[in-house]
Amino acid sequence: MSEKALRLGTRRSKLAMAQSGQVADAVSQVTGRPVELVEITTYGDVSREQLAQIGGTGVFVTALRDALLRGEVDFAVHSLKDLPTAQPEELSLAAIPQREDPRDVIVARDALKFTDLPRGARIGTGSPRRMAQLNAYARAHGLDIETVAIRGNVDTRIRYVHDGELDAVVLAAAGLNRIGRIEEVTDFLSVDTVLPAPGQGALAIECAADNADLIAALGELDDPFTRAAVTAERSLLAALEAGCSAPVGALADLLADGHVVKEMRLRGIVGTTDGSRTVQLSTTGPVPETYDQAMALGRELAAEMLAQGAAGLMGERAQ
Repeated sequence: MSEKALRLGTRRSKLAMAQSGQVADAVSQVTGRPVELVEITTYGDVSREQLAQIGGTGVFVTALRDALLRGEVDFAVHSLKDLPTAQPEELSLAAIPQREDPRDVIVARDALKFTDLPRGARIGTGSPRRMAQLNAYARAHGLDIETVAIRGNVDTRIRYVHDGELDAVVLAAAGLNRIGRIEEVTDFLSVDTVLPAPGQGALAIECAADNADLIAALGELDDPFTRAAVTAERSLLAALEAGCSAPVGALADLLADGHVVKEMRLRGIVGTTDGSRTVQLSTTGPVPETYDQAMALGRELAAEMLAQGAAGLMGERAQ
């Protein structure tokens, strides 16, 4: 008799379905059980307001977590950058698989790169973080751009460019990779130009904290280096008391000497959305071997950023 299918809770967007489908295949392989997708509509999917206005933090997550807690699904897949930094005790972050490309990308008209856009170019994004850094870069390099707040799925955003309403839009490389549209990118933004959102490019697989067997099975998909990096990034975000819609960028990466990984570098930035003021710092230390060490790396950098005035650049701080 075949084992009962595991139920995977997922958002209904094309991107969420694609990434959940990839996780479902991997979970089937490690458990030997079939996995069925259970589509769940979240508040962030139905609201047309800007993410910053509806709180950002958790708007794509709460409905999935409620379904988990009610036992309607066995596990859920989230884009890690959408997860609030506080983890509920009843739920376990059972696996953080190896991260995709964390960079932001431009999809522009006429295959233009960011620095080749015409004067006054209108660039669409729903992210205060992207606005802050694009505007700061433009100010520093004499570019004339206008950032325009937009919402919508990948299709909707790219259509703004094709229809001529915008000259370019900014998206995450990981999302376009997962839905097979990476060839539409006209420019990959270096992390030296735009630091990604904390956790960008990584997925989080969550299940009930009391389901030890499932936690152990899902744990086979965990990537320890990715987990250490995103834990440090999210610790920085939490210590800044900022939600996932705040203009905060962070990236932890591994520094290697040949093939030997020596250290982890954590970079963070916060800025006003017009790009007029930013605080950007980095710190380097041993690769964290424990959760507490990764958390400490993020807290230390956040303390330095706060000492340089980061709090005043974030608008209203998350409660």
